[in-house]
Amino acid sequence: MTRRERIRRALRFEATDRVPMDLGGMASTGVSCFAYPGLVEALGLPYRRPRVFDTGQMLALPDPDVLDALDCDCAFVSGAVYSNVLEEPERWHEIDFGGRLPACVHHPEQFQVLPDGSVQQHRTTMVPGSYVFTAPHGGEVLDLDTDPRREDLEALARRLRESLPSEAAVAGTAEYCRRARAATDRAIMFTGLGAGLGYRGGMASFSMLCLLDPGYVRELHAVLAEHAVARIERVLPAIAPYVDILMLAADDQGTQQASILPPEVFADLFTPAYRRINDACHRVAPEVFTFLHSCGAIFELLDAVVDAGFDALNPVQWCAGGHSYREWKDRCRKRIALWGGGVNTQSTLPLGTVANVAREVGEVVSYMAADSGYVFCAIHNLLAEIEPRKILTMYRTARDI
Repeated sequence: MTRRERIRRALRFEATDRVPMDLGGMASTGVSCFAYPGLVEALGLPYRRPRVFDTGQMLALPDPDVLDALDCDCAFVSGAVYSNVLEEPERWHEIDFGGRLPACVHHPEQFQVLPDGSVQQHRTTMVPGSYVFTAPHGGEVLDLDTDPRREDLEALARRLRESLPSEAAVAGTAEYCRRARAATDRAIMFTGLGAGLGYRGGMASFSMLCLLDPGYVRELHAVLAEHAVARIERVLPAIAPYVDILMLAADDQGTQQASILPPEVFADLFTPAYRRINDACHRVAPEVFTFLHSCGAIFELLDAVVDAGFDALNPVQWCAGGHSYREWKDRCRKRIALWGGGVNTQSTLPLGTVANVAREVGEVVSYMAADSGYVFCAIHNLLAEIEPRKILTMYRTARDI
């Protein structure tokens, strides 16, 4: 069974020879660039500067030999910008983030070291002692004295039509995907369609708008869905022969305790638009799977996510909201594949012992993988503080189940 076939069979709820596994198939299943050198060393592999592809979360591209050593089955392509199965040394340039980490990025000129040792990137800052870039209020300042922003939807639709990729851009993306496909036997996750709905104007502000003016939100989502379908019809036929999974949306819908929106509001305002987008994907490329990333306590939204037509859901954050991994699996069994949830990244992985990690992975994965429909990885990215031996333990435990 090839690595690609292993993942595809799992997403079809078919039996596999072992649990398929992922590290860095998209930007929420990855590993911090600060943790990556230690992982490479622990695996007995040659030193290399981590290639930092997400310079907000500071995530490293997992190299093919690291994926081989961990027995991971997924690779990824982001538009025609980067892929972890293509070396492309001409695109990567050295940087040391103010002496904190020798690494490589695409655009080192975008970073500035401040007198206090902070590193600035655009409007975000990585302060001394931090391992990620951030901005005050997460860049989404909430003004309760101002009515949530509404856009001119006709003007928005016009701008979106004008932003559709040209034939040349589509051909370039397809060629990039072809090269990635030829370089690996792993399943290819493609990010870059830009089909998510998200929270325009900020999570808090837009959530209020969903409650105050649902009619406007329906119209907005109809415009966004129409544009997503147009992009899908233009891009997907060209890349479908070379990709297996479309990371359609990173649409966080949960807090630590509950869903951000009431379940009935999400089902009313988000599910129909996402259904239209997913139906277009499945019509254009029936063999390609669609993938939703949504953090937090979204257990009460699971039925609406299934109704939206997604094939896979990540990160399976069962530690939020008071519902166990067993309840998540039972609610989703044979309806939508679960991608993640293999170990609690908020407590067990950073605070537990290696034995604790092995025990939790063993218990969770044994249950999640029953009846297939499961791809293993942690609930979210492996952060800078995580010891390499814990990472090795989680992957080796999952592989041996």
